[in-house]
Amino acid sequence: MQSPLICRVTTLDLALQQRPWPFADERRGEIDAHFAEQQRLNPNLWNGRVLLGRDPVFAGERLSASYFETDFASFLAWRDWGFPDKEIFNGFGMGALLSIDGAFVCGVMGERTANAGRIYFPSGTPDLDDISGETVDIAGSVMRELEEETGLTAADCRADADWHCIYTGVALAMMQILRVDMSAEALRARIESNLAHQKNPELVGIHLVRSRADLTSAMPRFVTAFIETQLLA
Repeated sequence: MQSPLICRVTTLDLALQQRPWPFADERRGEIDAHFAEQQRLNPNLWNGRVLLGRDPVFAGERLSASYFETDFASFLAWRDWGFPDKEIFNGFGMGALLSIDGAFVCGVMGERTANAGRIYFPSGTPDLDDISGETVDIAGSVMRELEEETGLTAADCRADADWHCIYTGVALAMMQILRVDMSAEALRARIESNLAHQKNPELVGIHLVRSRADLTSAMPRFVTAFIETQLLA
């Protein structure tokens, strides 16, 4: 995996295309067997439809890329097998929650998810709900994931106009800072209260980041890379 490329853009031009994925077609039997085993270990996994990207181009303040539809089982196998198709990336939006007293607020993923124990901002691989016409709506995806995971809505935060893009070759995190007029502790309490009332919450806890000392090994590289750039700003 390459060192992260960090770019700030104001425009996301993400076109949806209808195209086959040779990896998924050629290894269908192996993929199905792999997913069956993962479902045995975690019955909460569901083989829905997701959107993956390719051909990213950063030009000035614009990110352009194309997306295509596939099944979650193929995505999971591609991820678990070390990303055998290097032309594909997982391109997703992240809502970087920032409290009024300067702390980033992240969630700890629960056991029912495919990323149990990892610490992320509200996010998710885009799916069919994130299609708008012939494009992929990452801004809408961020707000949808924010509400599903934390109970917060667009009315609870102010989204920055720009996007911080962290590209590692196989992952492209498009992060938008969401500013909340609450202290970190109050925001954590509100989210935890919401989680307590969810039947099957994706998150099992909230992690606050105020300094480098608060970064943990459970955070993916793109999250730590983004937070470090903010701490140095």
